Amino acid sequence: MTEQKLAAEVRTEFGKGAARRARRNNQIPGVIYGHGADPVHVLLPKRETTLALRAANALLNLDVEGEEHLVLAKEIQRNPLLQIVEHVDLLTVKKGEKVSVDVNIHVEGEVAAGAILNLEHPAVAVEAEATHLPEALTINVEGREAGAHVHASDIELPQGVALLVEPDTLIATVSAEAAAEAEAEAPAAEAAAE
Repeated sequence: MTEQKLAAEVRTEFGKGAARRARRNNQIPGVIYGHGADPVHVLLPKRETTLALRAANALLNLDVEGEEHLVLAKEIQRNPLLQIVEHVDLLTVKKGEKVSVDVNIHVEGEVAAGAILNLEHPAVAVEAEATHLPEALTINVEGREAGAHVHASDIELPQGVALLVEPDTLIATVSAEAAAEAEAEAPAAEAAAE
């Protein structure tokens, strides 16, 4: 994952009113913390930050009034209705430092005819270098029959990435199409009978 460079400025006003003013001025309030340093409150450019945060585990190189901060987006607060970024917590990281993050699962291939894939864990926790975080982890389900299971140990891991879940953690199951349809129809039939 490549780091994205953004210019930021130190935030001097706090509270709801100040946050609303910042958002009206196309800025997103945020805070940088970690490595025992005092938190740094910042204002980030709205458009560039929103685009950068589309990637999971976004790595940002912030220029805060001449001082560089390499940070990882740790918590993003979004407006529940508009889905716009309202605040972001940023964790200071160093090149070569290992961090723990959740990475999304990407499914390759098609299950056998008459079967349906059920993704039990759409993301898994891993440990990797902050500057080499994978965008997604891949499982291959090509030709898997009903009754097959995909475990964490089946995930194709890039070099330098370690799983933080047990190898026998169930990631996906393959079930028969008719059984899956019957399970989906059962609650509807129960509701109609009541």
